Amino acid sequence: MKKGHIIGIGIIAVAILIIISSIGDASTYESFSTAKALAVKGDSKAIHVVGELKKDAYGRVVGLQVEEDKTSFIFTMVDNDGIEQQVYYNEPVPADFVRTEQIVVIGSFKSEEMFVADKILMKCPSKYQETEVQSAGM
Repeated sequence: MKKGHIIGIGIIAVAILIIISSIGDASTYESFSTAKALAVKGDSKAIHVVGELKKDAYGRVVGLQVEEDKTSFIFTMVDNDGIEQQVYYNEPVPADFVRTEQIVVIGSFKSEEMFVADKILMKCPSKYQETEVQSAGM
């Protein structure tokens, strides 16, 4: 074999190893109950939990507690299974946080009562939502 072929095979092998290792790190969406079960077993890897902020009958967010120095906050989230959970985030409240339609928290349970988020992803209301347009002459 030529030296160029050996180098090419080596590069392909490294690429395959990188792809396989990144697939192992891919996470699926879980519920708070699954995240809690993993924490009880001692598994502290980051879990993705998807859900919504808890809201009252008028659509106002409830359970949002901003720390006095505004560098962290606690909020109540309801996952897709309907489980309510308090979530702690050690960053300031993101812009339009209370207007978000759906939220993904990435983190784990550090205690039995509190899910600690390392990262928050938000699906904000779309400015392209379909609305009815009426003209003045109709």
